[in-house]
Amino acid sequence: MRKVPVRFQEFTKKHPKIAAAYESLAGECRRSGPLSERDQALVKLGIAAGSQTEGSIHSQVRKALDLGLQSDEIRHAILLALTSIGFPKMMASLTWAEDILDKENSRDK
Repeated sequence: MRKVPVRFQEFTKKHPKIAAAYESLAGECRRSGPLSERDQALVKLGIAAGSQTEGSIHSQVRKALDLGLQSDEIRHAILLALTSIGFPKMMASLTWAEDILDKENSRDK
């Protein structure tokens, strides 16, 4: 499992009850339906791309990698967003994903 970003660690220390409630809600959402963890990761990655939040894309790519998804699967999920969110937003999402994928590739070498 990858290291939790410093900003989230700081938030958790400053607001432990909010962080715990957030984690509890996220867990309930994950357990509320039939999708596998892998499918959930791909859905959440698509939502992150659509919402155009760099931090969310970074987080979802890290989580997808932790679940064993391959870089090409992550890129494909983002490419699928092209016709829904448009080329510039898809490219921004892909760029943010590459921030994490590049680090992963550097770690593997």
